[in-house]
Formats: sequence, structure tokens, C-alpha cells
Amino acid sequence: MASDEHEGASTAELLIEACRRNNTDLLHEIITSLEKEGKSEDDIAAILNNTTTVLGNHLYHEAALRGNYEIIDMLLDQPGFECDPVNRVEGDTPLHSAIRWINSEPKENWEYGNALVEMMLEAGSNPRLKNKGGLTPLQLVDPKNEGLREVIRKHEYAEMNKDDFVSVDEVKGSAVLLDGAVQQDSDEEAEFSGSDEEERAEWERRRGKR
Repeated sequence: MASDEHEGASTAELLIEACRRNNTDLLHEIITSLEKEGKSEDDIAAILNNTTTVLGNHLYHEAALRGNYEIIDMLLDQPGFECDPVNRVEGDTPLHSAIRWINSEPKENWEYGNALVEMMLEAGSNPRLKNKGGLTPLQLVDPKNEGLREVIRKHEYAEMNKDDFVSVDEVKGSAVLLDGAVQQDSDEEAEFSGSDEEERAEWERRRGKR
């Protein structure tokens, strides 16, 4: 299945390695090998969705925690791949994990990270799911990263109005409408008031309580 470098490793170990290192060649090799073994699309989806680390992270979490765009793109292309698995420790979805990674990056990397989150949302990640700390992905976002907050808000708005066939592009930039819509459901979007310093302090407090 793998090169001499990975000889003796299990399929689960190889998958975790591929996702941690953004190794699309290795992931492709593993999937091809499983197909040659006669595994169906459903079988392969189950392997990808159910493989976890000892700490309870799924493959998607491992990739998202490192901002591994290419491997995430490849995973999302796999039939039956689950967009919102929940990890064991924090109850995070991969969307939460990606935002934790973005928050740890310097500001010059935010645009790349925001594009990653947008890809995840467009693939089906649910921005309204809360972790064990009761926080949605939006509530984890650094308040200074307004670009990411806008990306998530517009997808939340589109999700709430999908039965009315509202597209993401149609609501882009509609900040007033978005703010009014997302303040439902117990203030789960964490809109803060006051100065930038107060908003930052509130964000830090929320992170500390997760």
C-alpha cells in the first residue's frame, strides 16, 4: 500500500499521517489500494469517516488543525465524506478546528485561512453547530478577523434562508440583514458591543471557558 518509509503501518496510521502532513499522494495511494482490495465507495467512506486518533480527532480535524488545504479539498471530494464529525475532547467540528488554527496564525495568513473556511462551508460544514463549551465556530473567531466573521455570517444567513433559494452571493455584503438574522438562537453568534479592547477581552473570556 505504501512506500518503504511507511512499511508496517496500518491503514488508519497512514491516513492520519497523510492528513497531518498534507500528503495528497499518500492519501491517493491508500484509496487506490482500498479500491483494489474490492472496497466499495461506502466502505471507503466509512474508513475515512471512522478513523480517529487516540485523542478522538477524525481525519478532517487533523487536517483542519493544521490548515492543510489540499488534503481537505481531496477528502471533501470523496463520496460520502462526513463534513461535521465531532471530536471527543472539545466536541469541536472540523470548522471549529480550522478556526483555532487560523487564530494561531499571523495576520498575513488570515486570507488563506479564510479561503479554507469558505471552501469547507461550501462543501457542507454547518456553521451553527456548538461544541461542548456551547460555542459556534463564529464565536471562536478572533474579533479582529472581520473577513472571516463575514464569511461565516453570509453562510449562516444563506443556510437559514435556503428554502427561499437565497444564494451566498446574493447576501454578500448585507451586513445589516445578516446581523439582524444571526442574533437569533441565544446570541450564538457572539456579537459584542463596546470598544475593540472590550470586544477582545470578551473573546478571550469565551475562549477560556470553552
